[in-house]
Amino acid sequence: MRILLIGLIAIIGTFGAAAGRAQVFNPTSFTLANGLQVVVVENHRAPIVSHMVWYRVGAADEPPGKSGIAHFLEHLMFKGTQILQPGEFSRTVARNGGRDNAFTSWDYTGYVQTVARDRLDLVMRMEADRMANLVLTDAVVLPERDVILEERRQVVDNVPGARLREQMNAAMFLNHPYGRPIIGWEHEMRGLTRDDAIAWYRTWYAPNNAVLIVAGDVTADEVRGLAQTHYGPVAAKPVPARMRPAEPPPQAARRVVLKDERVRQQSWSRSYLAPSLARGDRAQAYPLQVLADILGGQSGRLYRSLVVERQLATSAGAAYDSDAVDLSSFAVWATPRPGVTIEAVERAMEEELTALLRDGVQVEEVERARTRLGAASVLARDALGTAPRVIGAALMSGMSIDELEAWPRRIADVTADQVTAAARAVFDEARSVTGYLLQKPPS
Repeated sequence: MRILLIGLIAIIGTFGAAAGRAQVFNPTSFTLANGLQVVVVENHRAPIVSHMVWYRVGAADEPPGKSGIAHFLEHLMFKGTQILQPGEFSRTVARNGGRDNAFTSWDYTGYVQTVARDRLDLVMRMEADRMANLVLTDAVVLPERDVILEERRQVVDNVPGARLREQMNAAMFLNHPYGRPIIGWEHEMRGLTRDDAIAWYRTWYAPNNAVLIVAGDVTADEVRGLAQTHYGPVAAKPVPARMRPAEPPPQAARRVVLKDERVRQQSWSRSYLAPSLARGDRAQAYPLQVLADILGGQSGRLYRSLVVERQLATSAGAAYDSDAVDLSSFAVWATPRPGVTIEAVERAMEEELTALLRDGVQVEEVERARTRLGAASVLARDALGTAPRVIGAALMSGMSIDELEAWPRRIADVTADQVTAAARAVFDEARSVTGYLLQKPPS
């Protein structure tokens, strides 16, 4: 099953908002005549490469009534071209010792293959082919629609926590399409057709709406030649502007309660509408990344207080996703210990947040968080798959490579006063959605 990739490399926090000298991945970038941007990250530790194509389109770009079409087409991209039979793409990759996958988010859709360096030419040729020559018939479209409906049943409908997150997200975004599930609403998924898929493909899948990222045991000159050979002949075409309605200022706190007999471990969570590095008060994005590190993890404030000291929860944490074309969210959560009520955990969490807003964060906390995040950016250079995923997410959100590379310096410049100010701006009750996952007594 191809995964819906919603968040990427959270520990890095993704990218920065001002140009700087190369400090993270040191990539090479160039653009073909047809508008395809190509990014190369050399990593000669092993004779393998990661080849990724990202399209600037996702679930938030879907027209009303067609939720799930972005993810549906992701599946259909494996159904063949005039050259490749349905399923032959993945079979060919596997036969050559590689792995392939794909992912859909609200803001982008991506396709990835990991192969030996001498198979890069092969996967480039196949990926360029399906960028322009996808063939869809009802014979492959309709059975695949059943596949995505079953996927929804497995990963959402039969998982109480996933259903709660879906409902919380819908409550968070009153007007913006981030409130729709990436996989789609079931009643709309059932109506998706071959014509819908073809229209989506012809509208958005073009080299001038894509980024090719190759990381591994290659040079920029090698990739340039292969990209020109395989992707260069694919014609550019007009791509419409992304039409995203703005989210209105929130006016009231929202609470979502989901009860299910299958719940074995109750949980509490809260999300706050927050700026991203691309939208809202962007200056808050770096301090919020530092704040998430201070609050989250087993060394964070919330875990120490609720789990270790007060022994009210088995887990507690925080997360912030700065990687979005539009507004994002900052989340905190906790799971009660057996015998501890949801209400007790909620009171304890609110006491921690109240103390944070009253007293602020300490300089020492910020210094430790900056050190941890800086170390994470260094470690990110070693893993083959990290660079293309982080770079791709950054470029899809409208950032530049220079802005991405400046991220460590921007984090290093964050002060305790900035973190406290960002917390006070975001942790506003009216901006929040609180979720309760409860066990429903058997009827």
